[in-house]
Amino acid sequence: MIQVNDNFIKLPGNYLFSSIAKKVNAFKSAHPEAALIRLGIGDVTRPLPPASIKAMHRAVDELADAGTFHGYGPEQGYDFLIQAILEHDYRSRGVELRPTEIFVSDGAKSDTGNFGDILGTGNKVAVTDPVYPVYIDSNVMAGRAGELQANGQWNRLTYLPCTAENHFIPSLPQESVDMIYLCYPNNPTGTTLTKAELQKWVDYALAHKALILYDAAYEAYICESDVPHSIYEIEGARSCAVEFRSFSKTAGFTGVRCGYTVVPEEVKAMTASGEQVALNHLWNRRQCTKFNGTSYITQRGAEAIYTAEGQAEIKETISYYMENARLMREGLLSAGFTLYGGVNAPYIWVKAPEGLDSWSFFEMLLHEVNVVGTPGVGFGPSGEGFLRLTAFGKREDCQEAMNRIKNWAGR
Repeated sequence: MIQVNDNFIKLPGNYLFSSIAKKVNAFKSAHPEAALIRLGIGDVTRPLPPASIKAMHRAVDELADAGTFHGYGPEQGYDFLIQAILEHDYRSRGVELRPTEIFVSDGAKSDTGNFGDILGTGNKVAVTDPVYPVYIDSNVMAGRAGELQANGQWNRLTYLPCTAENHFIPSLPQESVDMIYLCYPNNPTGTTLTKAELQKWVDYALAHKALILYDAAYEAYICESDVPHSIYEIEGARSCAVEFRSFSKTAGFTGVRCGYTVVPEEVKAMTASGEQVALNHLWNRRQCTKFNGTSYITQRGAEAIYTAEGQAEIKETISYYMENARLMREGLLSAGFTLYGGVNAPYIWVKAPEGLDSWSFFEMLLHEVNVVGTPGVGFGPSGEGFLRLTAFGKREDCQEAMNRIKNWAGR
């Protein structure tokens, strides 16, 4: 009989956000009158930039005309979008990349999960803890994680705790590792690394011939000058890092789906026979085989983000969400909570009241305040005792949620 990939059987029964959805749906069924406010999943609520809408309408019209119709596009992305990315996201910050190093895709989640396809299953993987679940789950699926232990950790992964005690700055691994996942600004904690702190990771990767998988999906929210927007602002990173970017939270493309991955030609890995090969070429081969490219309509919409009109529109949207974050921080602090993040990222990492674990805090807010967050322990053992709230909600919902929480905490 046909066999399954047994690594999938090792995964916990549900993806974190599926588990939350089940609990929320059960609550709604039991309490249909409750006015729930969802601040858990990091989905956006603001509409797409008008510049993108106009560009996508024009692209639809092109596809309706035989003279301007587009069929299959390049798997790596159209040159018009790649050039816009190079100019606005990198050259403007003093970073030079080649067009062949940009791969347009349907989002950072897909690429961070899929990039392991071209990497050996024997590689030692390091993850920050807490961590975005996709990094771990995709390595479980590939067979790199080993077995799940009673403490919630996988025995073949190296965990790098990020806690209040170390100011959420992970320490370098004590052992030699091959793959390192870093996400900054961080999901879920909303914290950041300075350029000097990130330089230590690049130096470690170069010394140990390791690969940094750098998720920069939230870079557009950075407001402090010493926080790098790209890992390629760091000396030596072109030889040891792959960077993932997304238009989801920057321009509201969560339902449209578009992002890109940067794979410098200098980044190399070794074959079983000891030969060095460029990961750029392997990723290109993987994409050409398994991916048909992001739609023409979507890429025209993404290109419009880089126009003067589009830039003004996404800055307005980002300011809206960060004002939500400011209001939420102020509300939670005035209610007596200890929290982190919410300055360079739209996530707020809230410490649970004394005596409550993450899921108990989640359940209490759900049932007593009708506000949905994300239990911190769902992001890893070091997330226990915390809850993640997002600032992607509507302004009135964020304000109402804070009023409810303040009244609840003051009882």
